[in-house]
Amino acid sequence: MRKEMFAQEVSVLRDTFRRLLRRHANPNLSKLIEKTHPADLAHVFRFLSEEEQATLFQIMVPSEQTAEFLSELDESVIVELLEDEDPRRIAQIIRHDSSNIQAHILGLLPEERAKSILDLLKAEEQAELEEIMAYPKDSAGAIMDTDVFTLPEETLAKETIAALQDHAHAGMVFYLYVLGEDERLVGVISLRDLVTTPPQTKLGEIMVKNVHTVLPETDQEEVARVLARYNYLAVPVVDFEGKLLGIVNVDEIVDVIREEATEDFLRMAGVGKDREILFRSTWENAKSRLPWLFASWVGGVLAAAIIGKFELTLQSVLALAAFIPVIIGMGGNIGTQSSTIIVRGIATGRVVFGNAARMIFKEIRVGIILGVFYGLLLGIVAYLRFMDAPPALGLVVGLSVCVSMVLAASIGTFVPLFLDRLNIDPAIATGPFVTTSIDILGVLFYFVIATALLVN
Repeated sequence: MRKEMFAQEVSVLRDTFRRLLRRHANPNLSKLIEKTHPADLAHVFRFLSEEEQATLFQIMVPSEQTAEFLSELDESVIVELLEDEDPRRIAQIIRHDSSNIQAHILGLLPEERAKSILDLLKAEEQAELEEIMAYPKDSAGAIMDTDVFTLPEETLAKETIAALQDHAHAGMVFYLYVLGEDERLVGVISLRDLVTTPPQTKLGEIMVKNVHTVLPETDQEEVARVLARYNYLAVPVVDFEGKLLGIVNVDEIVDVIREEATEDFLRMAGVGKDREILFRSTWENAKSRLPWLFASWVGGVLAAAIIGKFELTLQSVLALAAFIPVIIGMGGNIGTQSSTIIVRGIATGRVVFGNAARMIFKEIRVGIILGVFYGLLLGIVAYLRFMDAPPALGLVVGLSVCVSMVLAASIGTFVPLFLDRLNIDPAIATGPFVTTSIDILGVLFYFVIATALLVN
């Protein structure tokens, strides 16, 4: 019900914007923009044409709302909007963003254009951005917020509360980070602990000294695991000397989890890892999917070659051809199921190479149970459907389905674990690669069993 209400609200909002755009009612558009939440405005933007998007963006004034709106947009839309925009206007807009968002937006633009915008920012902002942009993409350093509220460990609780009140502009203050004499991170305090502490208490007496930190080079997926494991709202980023560089907030991690999950799903489906694939041109879309489908093409050619090698077997019992799609389909399905379960388990940290043997044998047992069930079912169908065929046909089909499903479960489990052991993204194991290998082996074993039981 809530989903239908939201869809209706978006539809009304979209139609309103389009109607005002057609009438060139810029004053009314400005008022509507001010009343619309930046996230809702970014969502409506997806339904507008490029011309409508450009017109609406020109009406927006450089403000905190416009900056937040820009950060909510899809990357491809950001690039299109800023491609021909005046660098001074871009600088005025992103000045309202946090340093990590600024770095992300500039990182989407060509190097020369990004530099021209960077030169328009203040010296201290330039230094922060250059530092963040120097870190690897998708690392903790690239998504950290450098605007962190810190205090010395000798500070009193009442002084800390007063300092917080004086820094009302500080955003996302979930924790207070305590620094030692050498500016190293020595502890952390939650706001709850602070306000329930006697006023004369020093921060060093109430802080938690065992602080979980990450390095700026740490992959964002690992940062997400730390936050999820310990239920933190933020995690500090420190250098090798323990000096605080920034923090990664939970709102950034929510985006990371969504992006990484989308990337994994795309890879498992065999369409690459481009999260913006929906917004790419037809040619770019086809080009990104071309290499992944090549694996399926090779698999089909090899499967056809295998069938050709068993031409005599097929000619002697033509009914065998009717069950080839079932053999391939059942094996492919269970293989994809097993690999998806394992890939997701690896992504959440619940499956590691250390328990690989246990996971493989577990999936083999699942494959045996399902294989026996569907093997018996398909064997009965084959026996009843093809009464004129050799009686052993049902046994061949049933046994082949069983072998194919056990084999598929094993491959679908082992390959992602093996790739993860080699530090290769296990998501690429699903889709074309696993299903193609299963198709080839399934057809091979099918005709080997048929030749052994029906021809000899």
